[in-house]
Amino acid sequence: MQATTLEGGFGNAPLDSARAFRQIMTAVAQPGIINDVVGATPPAPLSVAAGVVLLTLCDPDTPVFLTPEFDTDDVRAWITFHTSAPLVDAAKASFAVGSWGDLPIADFAIGTSEYPDRSATLIVEVALLNPEGAELRGPGIKGKATLSLPDTAAFQENAALFPLGLDFVFTCQNRLAALPRTTKVNAIKVS
Repeated sequence: MQATTLEGGFGNAPLDSARAFRQIMTAVAQPGIINDVVGATPPAPLSVAAGVVLLTLCDPDTPVFLTPEFDTDDVRAWITFHTSAPLVDAAKASFAVGSWGDLPIADFAIGTSEYPDRSATLIVEVALLNPEGAELRGPGIKGKATLSLPDTAAFQENAALFPLGLDFVFTCQNRLAALPRTTKVNAIKVS
């Protein structure tokens, strides 16, 4: 086992995971809010924020899909060692990690009418994460919020599926923001 596999997890797991969980849940509860997170040092190409989300939310019962860019020996070993999450194809994934253009959106579970919670959460690695761009409205947003999204139409279509649909966590370096399926993406705000 390589040293990179053993390193990069939470230094103080109970405290770090509780702090990270609170930050992730704040992002989910308040779409458009960008939070800084710390505590993980995953192998490249995973960002700190993606590593924190995986360490916090994944375990042996949460299958993970990796796009080809992220499906490296180091990343696979790191996820397996720190979370014991099984690595699976997109159709079986509870979580997925990848860049927007590489994620096979149509292949992920969107839940069923009986179990809408049985859908995937996509951790989308983006080059920029800013509070500008698409206008967001819905639960957890006072008035409106804005967030730089990679594809407005796809998120509008996803919201139209509610109560089914995918949930998204956008990660960039040590920053994250969430876009749950309940959020309406109205338009692109031009600055």
